[in-house]
Amino acid sequence: MDTDLTAAYERCRELHRRHGRTYYLATRLLPAWKRRHVHALYGFTRYADEIVDRTEELPPAERAARLAEWSARFVAGLHGEPVDDPLLPAVLHTIAVFDLDRDDFASFLRSMTMDLTVLAYPTYDHLLDYMEGSAAVIGTMMLPILGSSDPAAAREPARQLGFAFQLTNFIRDVAEDLDRGRTYLPDEDLAAFGVTRDDLIAARAAGRATPRIRELIEYEVTRAQAHYAAAAPGIPLLAPASQACMRTAYALYGGILDEVAAQDFDVFTRRARVPGRRRMAVAAQALVTSAGAPVRVPGPVLRPAVAA
Repeated sequence: MDTDLTAAYERCRELHRRHGRTYYLATRLLPAWKRRHVHALYGFTRYADEIVDRTEELPPAERAARLAEWSARFVAGLHGEPVDDPLLPAVLHTIAVFDLDRDDFASFLRSMTMDLTVLAYPTYDHLLDYMEGSAAVIGTMMLPILGSSDPAAAREPARQLGFAFQLTNFIRDVAEDLDRGRTYLPDEDLAAFGVTRDDLIAARAAGRATPRIRELIEYEVTRAQAHYAAAAPGIPLLAPASQACMRTAYALYGGILDEVAAQDFDVFTRRARVPGRRRMAVAAQALVTSAGAPVRVPGPVLRPAVAA
């Protein structure tokens, strides 16, 4: 492997280590040869996200131009053109090694573009359209790297796991997203529980949720749990060497929902985190779990009280 490619993989690994603590821990349970490819996908998605979210001081048009310019470099690399970028050679190499679906990457970049202008989602269907690119395709990108005894059967659970992880982040990060001017909880859900955007902003300022907001968050948790339930059958279908990684990621992201429930669904009092000791215990348990064993769905899976 040439020096530039090695450096690009290392750049992706460092982004993953710094920003994706939960998933980075899980990735350490993969065989060494697979890890760098997972780091590459994480680095690609994280860097695009940083163009969108870490440049708030710039006008929207300039942020859009930066994302478009970087996306164009990526597309040029897909067509075999030389790429002068500290990160892209790694993801381009990973795409080539596993023959990953280029449409997944186009869908992802479309959702990143949406984040530049879309500040709220009227319905859950609108949010699902966004998450198709921001989350579901991450699952299908990962599947060839993880390997599966039945890729066709594992595909939909992989997509569902992307939805589950993304919704977990949205639930945990309501306050942080408000600071960026966004709400990912659908407007129709807010209305169903008598909550307004101003109510969320007030709760952010006060550092605590109202009873109606807690009911809203509980509803969103049950919705996320339904996606975890749909994703669970896919993990035993993965290659045995990949199962400990994904069991760990599944349990730790699901554990964030447990922490949200433990604080009475108040996501404004503190940011829900899985304690470090539990993180290590989950990883250790995953290592000794037999390949093919069923996965425990986080929390009670309840039917949402309001139609999705």
